Amino acid sequence: MSYALAKSKADSKVPENTPVPATSPSAAEPVSVSNNELLAARVSRAVNSGQAQSIAVGALSLCFGILLWHLATLYNFNFFINFENIPSPVKVANAFFVHLTEPVFYTHILVSIRRILIAYGLAVLLGVVTGLLVGRSRLARAAVLPYIEVIRPIPAVAWIPLAILMWPTEESSIIYITFLGALFPIILNTIHGVEQTLEVMIRAALSLGANKLQVFWHVVLPAAMPSIATGLAIGMGVSWFSLLAGEIISGQYGIGYFTWDAYSLINYPDIVVGMLVIGGLGTLSTYLIRIATRPALRWKQMQR
Repeated sequence: MSYALAKSKADSKVPENTPVPATSPSAAEPVSVSNNELLAARVSRAVNSGQAQSIAVGALSLCFGILLWHLATLYNFNFFINFENIPSPVKVANAFFVHLTEPVFYTHILVSIRRILIAYGLAVLLGVVTGLLVGRSRLARAAVLPYIEVIRPIPAVAWIPLAILMWPTEESSIIYITFLGALFPIILNTIHGVEQTLEVMIRAALSLGANKLQVFWHVVLPAAMPSIATGLAIGMGVSWFSLLAGEIISGQYGIGYFTWDAYSLINYPDIVVGMLVIGGLGTLSTYLIRIATRPALRWKQMQR
């Protein structure tokens, strides 16, 4: 009996390298917290390392592109693409810093931003509402979709003569052209997002007692948000393109007018300055849209 008792005690003795069972609160909790902190630290380092690597690669790529641009203008590269009259990066940078001291330069920027805010805001309001209705209602789809399909392929430049005739001022015509450019990407992506909502999720919500409004608010809209967010980002980019077209033809202020006026005066560095300012503003505004829509996509990020 003593041998059996001793063997039983020896078998029940926990080896030194054996992990502590999770059923022992006093021993498990510190290990669990430590592991979670270690995992969080590793994930944070990996994310920061990946972001730093992406930023470094992007910066090197931009520097390489600027170097090629400088060499092409320095040696007057002329093979299909002619760089003989293209200003060098140094001349463009000098022109940009000169304009930073001129109040009228900021007036051009602020006027363009104001037009974008008005036109894009109207496009978001009408585009999302229309897309949700068309995506959920067969009657709305049959009534509205033909207009969308006919008007959507018409480029913004083609609307300029008619917009000048339709609207009482040049300002309103430019806003209208910009509005049209942003509208259709938002509508189409919203429709696509609503149509991609799984029908089984809708039936499950209805079977649990949800009414149509609750199904729309808690099932359809969250499911469509990734596509809506994509449409908002695309619409912002297209709105800058449309704004540029409107300001070139009928504007008196704005970055588009600034760029076209530089071309008329054969001021080539200012042309590139205007192009880069438009690109920078478009990139920044699209980035802000992605940040603004990120809280609505938390459920999507949790699935990854």
